[in-house]
Amino acid sequence: MSAQPLSTAIHQIPQAWARSAPDAVCLHEAERTLTYGGLWREIERAAHWMQAQGVRAGQRVLIVGENSAEMVVALFACSLMGAWAVGVNARLSPRELATIGEHAEPALTVYTARVSPAAAAHAEAAGALAVPLEGTAGALRYVAHPGTVSETGPLAHQVAALIYTSGTTGAPKGVMVSHRGLLHFARVSAESRSLSAHDVAYAALPLSHIFGLATVLMATLHAGASLCLRAQFDAGDVFRALEAPGISMLQGVPTMFNRILAAAPERAALKAPRLRYVYTGGAPLDPSLKRDVQAYFGLPLHHGYGITEYAGSLCITREDAPRSDCSAGHAVQDVELHIGPLDAPARAPGEPGDIHVRGPGVMLGYYRNPEQTAAAILPGGWLATGDIGYLDDDGALFISGRSKDLIIRSGFNVYPIEVEAVINAYPGVRQSAVLGVPEAGGNESVVAFVETLPGVEVDLSALGTYLRSQLAPYKRPAALLAIDAIPTTLSGKIQKQSLRARL
Repeated sequence: MSAQPLSTAIHQIPQAWARSAPDAVCLHEAERTLTYGGLWREIERAAHWMQAQGVRAGQRVLIVGENSAEMVVALFACSLMGAWAVGVNARLSPRELATIGEHAEPALTVYTARVSPAAAAHAEAAGALAVPLEGTAGALRYVAHPGTVSETGPLAHQVAALIYTSGTTGAPKGVMVSHRGLLHFARVSAESRSLSAHDVAYAALPLSHIFGLATVLMATLHAGASLCLRAQFDAGDVFRALEAPGISMLQGVPTMFNRILAAAPERAALKAPRLRYVYTGGAPLDPSLKRDVQAYFGLPLHHGYGITEYAGSLCITREDAPRSDCSAGHAVQDVELHIGPLDAPARAPGEPGDIHVRGPGVMLGYYRNPEQTAAAILPGGWLATGDIGYLDDDGALFISGRSKDLIIRSGFNVYPIEVEAVINAYPGVRQSAVLGVPEAGGNESVVAFVETLPGVEVDLSALGTYLRSQLAPYKRPAALLAIDAIPTTLSGKIQKQSLRARL
């Protein structure tokens, strides 16, 4: 078995706890729990089995699934062998899976058929066989792909995972996430949240997404804490899990918190005896959502900023200094930020510009895509995030939006997040999505899609009148369009490309 030296690969996190606290609970699933010792035994068995199928270091293993012990086992088994885990959400379509598979060229594809009907359906269509192992890994199904080429050279042992972007604006890109970056952020994240072995974190965010992988899985296991693992997000289940096993860490994207509040029982009926930390990331934070979450749970709603191309969050609000605004917080240890062009001094506080980052979590590149890698990783090791933001006088980061979402109206810059925040504060509105529509002469009009709370009707004319009192003329939407549900990716991000297609 090919294992790497101490502290260089992600599997060494559960391995260390299996040695020092083998009986400590690691994973809570709906019907069972798994200890660190039990998890490590499953990881070793799965790694030996993968090796018997011909998987070698530097090869890719496609893991088609939803959150489960099997997915965790497969991820760390890949690390133990030096293979690259390629986690993809089983709710992707057959076409989307095929596109990723053709690009990654895995030596092995495994499916988490026990917990995921979608994964079971993909496995059935592929003629997958049952993995002949007892326990956790035994619920996997697989297809072997003989003759796959192994990556060689420095990258072969540096890459922990390939994470494919959602591909809402084009073909998905495989982000090469490093062991070094994940290990660094696991420590930084655990420390920033004061995580300990007594904590229980809720894990419904897909482990195939950087938020679920780094912030939820890696940080929690680094602290020797346990995960309440769920294949899919269900707001009602959140309240049951708050009571038993007793979630202490509740983390999710903003759309998850919108749904939690929509399903919330009366404040007096809330039973969350151990909840101490609530956090959102993965998308900009809306002031009205922050206000409502804090009022309901009676705790600060912490926030952070991260992207797929960086292993974990770049910025996190400080646990001991909750903020009254919607800042993403300060840069974490060893992260450098530069706002604006790299060939000029950084922008002054309050002045927005392109966000560039440098640090140990910067991706190793886009797999098999040197052109796009060169466009993203700039001289000096700086990563162009594609986001726009600014720093305040204290060095805290505020996100203005994606550079590609910036709207130019009558020569002025319109940041959709600002307009969305005002719309979302209006009574009855659940969430909104603002985008620009090209007009003659290179101008853009502002259009807003509006989703209301269940059972609530919002007078869009009255909303338009309200916006005239809250926004400068060039920021006001030319059209307010009602929509039953704003489309999101599997990780909870709004799909503006899908909304553009509607127009």
